[in-house]
Amino acid sequence: MYHSEFYVFDQKKPVPVVIRNYTQEDFAALIQIQSECFPPPFPSELWWNKEQLSNHVKLFPEGALCIEVDGILAGSLTGLCVQFDPNHIAHTWEEITNHGYIKNHNPSGDSLYIVDISVRPKFRKLGLGKLMMQAMYHVVIQKKLVRLLGGGRMPGYHKVADRMKPDQYLNEVLMGKLKDPVITFLLRCGRVPIGIVENYLEDEESCNYAALMEWKNPFIK
Repeated sequence: MYHSEFYVFDQKKPVPVVIRNYTQEDFAALIQIQSECFPPPFPSELWWNKEQLSNHVKLFPEGALCIEVDGILAGSLTGLCVQFDPNHIAHTWEEITNHGYIKNHNPSGDSLYIVDISVRPKFRKLGLGKLMMQAMYHVVIQKKLVRLLGGGRMPGYHKVADRMKPDQYLNEVLMGKLKDPVITFLLRCGRVPIGIVENYLEDEESCNYAALMEWKNPFIK
């Protein structure tokens, strides 16, 4: 199981942080985090529910990580294992995550797929998302998986969709001409785009597109 203790800096003040696996005792706080990350008009029925969270800790506890800041639960990162074919990348979030229930978790899969990452708004300037992502890279290495993978929303795309295709938008972000809240964050975490997925998620800001982004295990050729 995962447990790492260290410090982050809130401006000039060191603050103790713990990354660990979440458990049933964390469920209420995890659902509260979802409500803060996805407030109305986002439908509350799409927040984590206890059945989904129970599946996460039962089916793949190694992929159920959370982060505490000075004893307060501040965010979570969830994944499952899948068998991935780089030559066939088309899929939806609902298909590959079993609507977040991860009943399709494949213990023999070669890739760790990110289901969700959430950080409470008041903690977002501390770099917690990147730290959790790095922790999940440790899981990939420990389990000798080929890669970490996930679809990245492109919430800035709707602003330019009338004049460029999604792959052009992604390329503009890669060249530094545009900045996207999600794609730029994932790039800073070490993720690399491998293609555009159409109809990935019902998401007006991204026009339903996502950039499929991976981090490859450097110890596996």
